[in-house]
Amino acid sequence: MARGSGSMMKIIGIALVVLGIGLVLWGYQLSGSVGSQITQAVTGSNTDKVMTLSITGAVGFVVGIYLFIKN
Repeated sequence: MARGSGSMMKIIGIALVVLGIGLVLWGYQLSGSVGSQITQAVTGSNTDKVMTLSITGAVGFVVGIYLFIKN
């Protein structure tokens, strides 16, 4: 691999960590909305959008940490 690719992977890792945290926080904020609370009261589970944001954020965070630590 090229000499500078390690630092590039660290930058990508940091970006993924920040993006992952942002998506999880956005999903958490969205779960408190009126529409989401009504859906949760009726169905007993979160909306698909909340789940998608939370899962995508968590995966992005984990991959970002891996890329940052790996190099």
